[in-house]
Amino acid sequence: QVQLVESGGGLVQAGGSLELSCAASVNTFSTYAMGWFRQATGKEREFVAGITGNTWNGVNTYYADSVKGRFTISRDNAKNTVYLQMNSLRPEDTAVYYCAKSADSLGGSYFYKYDSWGQGTQVTVSS
Repeated sequence: QVQLVESGGGLVQAGGSLELSCAASVNTFSTYAMGWFRQATGKEREFVAGITGNTWNGVNTYYADSVKGRFTISRDNAKNTVYLQMNSLRPEDTAVYYCAKSADSLGGSYFYKYDSWGQGTQVTVSS
């Protein structure tokens, strides 16, 4: 059974930074795409960032337009961990952030592409 454990959430002022981590207990971690989603109170869960597994053309990253240029997703396959570096945070980034493992190496921005989810970590950005 796959377990994903997020950490690194908290309270930060607008303009500040946070780094989220997600430790995965899964074999062949490097082969799976990983993603970050978020859900604000009263809103639907939305895609934030994704990173592919090892594919024929290497590892690629992709982002929601709302975070492009501010957030960076990365992975350390030796540690079975995926990260989300969040800079220039805004109050509208406030949400519970979820780590997810894709069922394949490509992933995507749709949550149905992911078969395992973490419990979530709260990020609150004050104005």
